[in-house]
Amino acid sequence: MATYILRRVAWAVVASVIVLTLTFLLLYFTPDTQLAELQFQAAQAGDDPESIGAAYESYHGYDQPIHVQYIEYMGNMLSLDWGWSETRSQPVTTAIAEAIPYSMMYAVPSVLISSVLGIAIGLYSATNQYTRGDYAATFFAFFGLSIPDFWFGIVLFVLFSGMLGWVPIIFDTTAATFSLENLAQFILPIVVLTLSSIASLMRYSRAEALEYVEAEFVKTAKAKGVGDWRVLTRHIFRPASVPIATILVGDLLGIILVSSYLIEVVFGIPGLGTLSFEAIMNQDTSLVMGTVLLPAFLTIIGNLAQDIAYTILDPRIEYGDS
Repeated sequence: MATYILRRVAWAVVASVIVLTLTFLLLYFTPDTQLAELQFQAAQAGDDPESIGAAYESYHGYDQPIHVQYIEYMGNMLSLDWGWSETRSQPVTTAIAEAIPYSMMYAVPSVLISSVLGIAIGLYSATNQYTRGDYAATFFAFFGLSIPDFWFGIVLFVLFSGMLGWVPIIFDTTAATFSLENLAQFILPIVVLTLSSIASLMRYSRAEALEYVEAEFVKTAKAKGVGDWRVLTRHIFRPASVPIATILVGDLLGIILVSSYLIEVVFGIPGLGTLSFEAIMNQDTSLVMGTVLLPAFLTIIGNLAQDIAYTILDPRIEYGDS
């Protein structure tokens, strides 16, 4: 097991290097919009665009051979020197650090609530198949998966902000990041994100639990007089937790990372989604790459945690060379 974990950690490092290398190649072969802007302004002012371009490339080290630039780039990534954001006039890491708390204030509660309720509702639906509760849970799952997040967010925003006035129309960034005053502004984003997450996890949990509801070892446990709660938690949920963990990290990360663009833009939250969206619109290359690299690293770390969780959830799994 220890060898398997070490191999997965090593693969996570390799995957990170691959992501960084691909990012470097994209930056290297993508035309520099800032350079083109400087040369255009120089031409309008009557200066020599070529000399301006040469000075710009020399200042940023772009006149060095590609392998020298790559080594310097990897060193900057390790030292968290991810470049300078021209549109925000601050380092990229500083801009990301300022945006992370706002994203965490709705993402973390959504993940916790959706994980607990999604799995719980799925287990209940599986053990109470074809009952009214099962039909209600199934309807809820299809509703949560079918309704677009951005549309649902706009509806809630218009209802509770525009008509009822319960939530500020403009997001208040002056409030302390982690405070009850600021938490009230995140209620609607949490509801929107949690709805789709619960629905997805409920479907997976129900499908996996149904494989064990009528299993022979479950019937034997019931025949021996084992309580319903113990049967559910020890004999149904425990074997079903391994395949659930397989989709838990990837599914939640996908929902959160993709939905963050929609939710934060709709509600005006100055989080990572809004930061990345504005960087793309303003063609701030360094900031775009920074906001893309962070989710990539989170995905790698999430998959690593998922693989390690297998060793804890089911020690019977073989982790040999096969």
